[in-house]
Parts: sequence; structure tokens; C-alpha cells
Amino acid sequence: MGNVFAGGGQSLYLSNGGTAVFVDVLTLAVSDLAEAAWDYRFAALLTLQDQQMMGSGAVGFDLEDVDWGASAAERARSKEFVLRSTALALTRHRWDELGYEPPFAQGYLRTFAALVESFEPPEHPATEGVFPPVEERAMASCTRHRVLTALPYWDGCFFCHRPE
Repeated sequence: MGNVFAGGGQSLYLSNGGTAVFVDVLTLAVSDLAEAAWDYRFAALLTLQDQQMMGSGAVGFDLEDVDWGASAAERARSKEFVLRSTALALTRHRWDELGYEPPFAQGYLRTFAALVESFEPPEHPATEGVFPPVEERAMASCTRHRVLTALPYWDGCFFCHRPE
């Protein structure tokens, strides 16, 4: 069983372990770059990919379901944030904090970046309720690990939920 991250007719299929790695490394970058409300909404979407909380094989998302923004400028800015975050993650940003070596993470990130780059954000999401609303954005940061977390869904971050 695995998980799919898709958009524009393309997809990135990852095993459960691959999904955990992908979300871990992307969350580290997003947590350090988030500034605008949309960025924190995207961070919340990433936190909802935590399989320790949501269940194995039960995560993934389609870029079509993301609310990229009402105007062309907002959509372009949102897409740029995702690409900038992915580029930062590709530099191995904070990977030394993971406690493991993610050997395939750069390949996952490159595939995701290509998927996002070729994707044209729609004016309206295809499915309502997939992308966290503004009031559920990931504004809380785990003080111990310095990453955004999904309060009010659960306490702690993906590091805190990791099995010992």
C-alpha cells in the first residue's frame, strides 16, 4: 500500500516509508520559509500527511484540490512558495535533524518539483474541504523540534509522533 501525490495528470506514488521521508524533508523546509497565511495552510496540509496519526496508506493529495488563490497573482505566489520550499529541501536543509539518512528523498523532491512546475493551478479547487481553511492553518510550532504542527488536530509534530 502506498500514497499518491498528483496534479495535472501526473503523479508521484510513494510507499508508506517513502511518504514519511518526503513529508519529513518537505516539512522542514516549509516550516522555515512560511510567511503568508497560504504558506501556513500548505504546512497544515503537509502535517495531515503524518501516517503515524492518519494511518498508513491513507494520505496523499492532488494539487487540483488545493486552493491556490483567487487571483492569478495569488496562484503564482502560492506555486512559487511550493517550488521554493522544494528547492530548499533539495539542499538537504536540516536533514541532519532527522536521525536517519533519507537516500531517495532527493529523487522524490525532484519528481514533486517537476509535477508542481508543470501544473497550472485552477481558479477554484476541484474538491472543497481538502485544503485546510485559513482558521486551521499550521500556526503552531513544536518548540522542541522547530517545525510547524497541526494543532488543533494533535499535539506535537512528526518528530514527536515518531515511534521510539
